[in-house]
Amino acid sequence: MSSSKGRLSLEQRRKLTETLTDAVLVPEVGQLAPAARVGFQVHFTERELDMMAIGGRLLADAGPDADAMVIDVTVMDGDWHQEVRSEVIKRVLAAMADACGVAQPSPTWWVTFRVIDEGSWGSRGAVLSVLSLLDTGVFTPEKAEAVRTALGA
Repeated sequence: MSSSKGRLSLEQRRKLTETLTDAVLVPEVGQLAPAARVGFQVHFTERELDMMAIGGRLLADAGPDADAMVIDVTVMDGDWHQEVRSEVIKRVLAAMADACGVAQPSPTWWVTFRVIDEGSWGSRGAVLSVLSLLDTGVFTPEKAEAVRTALGA
């Protein structure tokens, strides 16, 4: 996620590392599975206000209440039909609002949801597959079957 420099405190980032992970993890596997958190990463990128713009105007020129965040959710291929994607986006924005202590997300907080095709994700010197994770116990049986169906496996 990208935000203006100093926008998030250390405590907010600590909270977000877990809540943003779970915002994606729960819809992906069908349940809260803390053991699966190890497969998720959250990156915080800070930018100076003169390096971000909304509506053709630098945030540095927009006043003290200028706020912008971009959250890029990137996932392995699976059961990501529109309802699940929408759920993830709403959960991510709710987690951001909670961590920032506001009632609702700002209209200048944007979430991008990207799915990496099966066979196009790698780690530990190998190509990874969500299919190899389906029998680990973190996916509910229903979600594992939905992933298999979505991938034609």
